[in-house]
Amino acid sequence: MATYVESATAVPLFDLKAQYKGLRDEIRVAIDEVLDSAHYILGPAVAAFERNFASYCEARHGIGVNNGTNAIQLALMAAGVESGDEVITVPHTFVATVAAIRYIGAIPVFVDVEPGSFTMDAAEIEAAITPKTKAILPVHLYGQAAEMDSILEIARHWGLKVIEDCAQAHGATYHGRRVGSIGDYGCFSFYPSKNLGAYGEAGMVTTSHDEGAQTLRMLRDWGQEEKNHHVLRGFNMRMEGMQGAVLGVKLRHLEEWTERRRQCAEYYNNALQGCGLHLPLERTGNRHVYHLYAVRSPNRDALRAALLACGVHSGVHYPIPVHLQQAHADLGYRRGAFPVAERAAETELSIPLFPELTPSQQDQVVAAIRQFARQNRRAGQVGNRLQEFAS
Repeated sequence: MATYVESATAVPLFDLKAQYKGLRDEIRVAIDEVLDSAHYILGPAVAAFERNFASYCEARHGIGVNNGTNAIQLALMAAGVESGDEVITVPHTFVATVAAIRYIGAIPVFVDVEPGSFTMDAAEIEAAITPKTKAILPVHLYGQAAEMDSILEIARHWGLKVIEDCAQAHGATYHGRRVGSIGDYGCFSFYPSKNLGAYGEAGMVTTSHDEGAQTLRMLRDWGQEEKNHHVLRGFNMRMEGMQGAVLGVKLRHLEEWTERRRQCAEYYNNALQGCGLHLPLERTGNRHVYHLYAVRSPNRDALRAALLACGVHSGVHYPIPVHLQQAHADLGYRRGAFPVAERAAETELSIPLFPELTPSQQDQVVAAIRQFARQNRRAGQVGNRLQEFAS
């Protein structure tokens, strides 16, 4: 394994400090307003952000909660999913997608992902539907929308709800429609490293269903219809005022950041041709927001070690599919059940991409990958193996 000593020339996978430097004055004014008002839970800053983010997503309502996982849990409950019901989702995702289903006693049923986009393979959904199925939960992975028209058509035919996991896709569009407004509910995480990140934990559910929005507002706040009138068995899952204020500032910059991400992705798309990598696919009609720039390599672990030796950090999203995680072994799935997801787990590598990434940093990343590719070509290790997972 290559060893590496941190240096001033290191390229991080993402850089939250660089982003804060450009926002410091705006952020401090917003935080001071919360401190002066003493509205630490919900309050005006959260309400303003809810309105603005819902409008950005082209939905009627935004309901701020304390994290993205609970956004999914509450959306499932608002959609009428109960203990024992089945929810169709994918195994190639962060485990929180599945955890939220299980929190309410529902049963996750997996379908494989597409080999190009690694989002839900709509062609596999109907075979997974049973009389217990109540909802479909596609994941807009890495910043790209799933094939929503096909998913919605199936859901309408079978009378199912659609809950979008938008945790990695703030601002992504599908044929001109914003994610978070396409299905019945959209669930967002504002974890600090997301395209729109809080300074702590936060999340939101977007919807255009008036009744569902009211249910969500009660569920997040102890089930209260009004103070001390508890209509539902709710939870303490409210967004904090500080996070609403921070996110309100950041939302004003999201489009600029997204365009910068897309510029960085285009540079990689051109510069990494011929390096033995399977590069991200952007579907026709989609606007990919590149939360992650995820490449695939048959020599993923060796490539990661070589990048680190050159001062380039990377990530693996995700090394173990959810159906093979020990925590969910009781669901009964075995290796080989979802070959595309399993292949992705073995070959995916996320390389640095964030709005503040400089041209020189990108050049450093590209140079390190090209050096690795040259070494592999000399060793005869790159060639037809790429087709093993790119087809």
